Amino acid sequence: VIVMSRYIEFDQKNDVFQHYLKLDANFYKTHSTGDLMSRIAEDVSRVRMYTGPAVMYLVNLIFRISFCLFYMFRKDPVLTLYVLSPLPILALTIYIVNTVINKKSENIQAKLADLTTNAQESYSGIRVIKSFVQEKAMFGFFNENSEDYKKNAIGLAKLEAIYFPSMTLLIGLSTLLTIMMGGLYAANDPSGEYVSTIVEFVMYINLLTFPVSAIGWTASMIQRGAASQKRLNEFLHTEPVIDDPKLPSGVAIAGDIEFRDVNFTYPNTGIHALKDFNLKIKKGQKIAIIGHTGSGKSTIAQLLLRMYDPGMGVVSVNDVSVDQFALKQLRQRITYVPQDVFLFSDTVANNIRFGNPSASMDEVKIAAQNACVDREIQGFSNKYETMIGERGVTLSGGQKQRISIARALIGNPEFVLFD
Repeated sequence: VIVMSRYIEFDQKNDVFQHYLKLDANFYKTHSTGDLMSRIAEDVSRVRMYTGPAVMYLVNLIFRISFCLFYMFRKDPVLTLYVLSPLPILALTIYIVNTVINKKSENIQAKLADLTTNAQESYSGIRVIKSFVQEKAMFGFFNENSEDYKKNAIGLAKLEAIYFPSMTLLIGLSTLLTIMMGGLYAANDPSGEYVSTIVEFVMYINLLTFPVSAIGWTASMIQRGAASQKRLNEFLHTEPVIDDPKLPSGVAIAGDIEFRDVNFTYPNTGIHALKDFNLKIKKGQKIAIIGHTGSGKSTIAQLLLRMYDPGMGVVSVNDVSVDQFALKQLRQRITYVPQDVFLFSDTVANNIRFGNPSASMDEVKIAAQNACVDREIQGFSNKYETMIGERGVTLSGGQKQRISIARALIGNPEFVLFD
């Protein structure tokens, strides 16, 4: 069962990550990275605890309790009822406490997501934090989130600290009832045979000690697993707004680009970025679109890549609307160099090769030469095999920009967008 739960964890993490990759750009504008990380790590781990240890102990305690009760009733039904009299109190306690545990578990997972987000943003923006001497302020934010998490976690720990000993207390009451009632029966039994019944029942109670005490622990794992699965389902049931058409067009993605009467408003902010926008770019043309900040220049690139769909109007390539092309086909033929360059914690060569994973080293070097960054790469300690650190932290802003350009050029795209 434990091995099976590990396979479930493996499959679930893959499913969650694969689903994350399918979701559209707007989803990532409304959800923090820390929350996504918390769900794929902590929540999946809690679900594994349910599908592994919780299920195993649940089956174990069901069978053990069933067998013990069967033999107890067969031996002496009246004494069995006395022994089991604390169980209704136990059942009610489990029901009430588990409801509270479930709510507290959901709250703790949400607080952990906030804490992870805070830490992730601080690590990513460490240079900005140090530049503005805001280490103390950022620690204050982290400490506040950490304090909230601690209070909720301690609250749950206190509840469980009362919960589990209560299970042991009720089991102890059953043992005392067995000895007391059995002793009264034995006192009125001149043959003395009832003493063996008392001993047998005490053995049954001892056999039931672990299963009954494990009810609380198992129920706690089940409740936590349910709370975590609920959080995972919130994302897994989210369907991407931007998806492949049912019957993708077979027309080649080449030729003229046209924006016709395009209107677009960002759904998460309500900003009206484009209004009655018209543009036609002939095949082979090189154009520059200029405008003030927030005038919609980046939005044009986002619509052409179909990161978003326009509210009104049509964006077309070769007289075919972009929403008629398969997303993979469209984005392989149109490459994009964003304003905010993102490089992976890998070698220079692999970052360039990201635009075409099958590219040879010669093609990587040609792309770097076309982006005017080959000479600088040759000056690195390990040249193209130099590790550039997270988000390209070891490179200058210009070097990161040019490596990003090389990555866009290596795939021999039909169109290149420079934002």
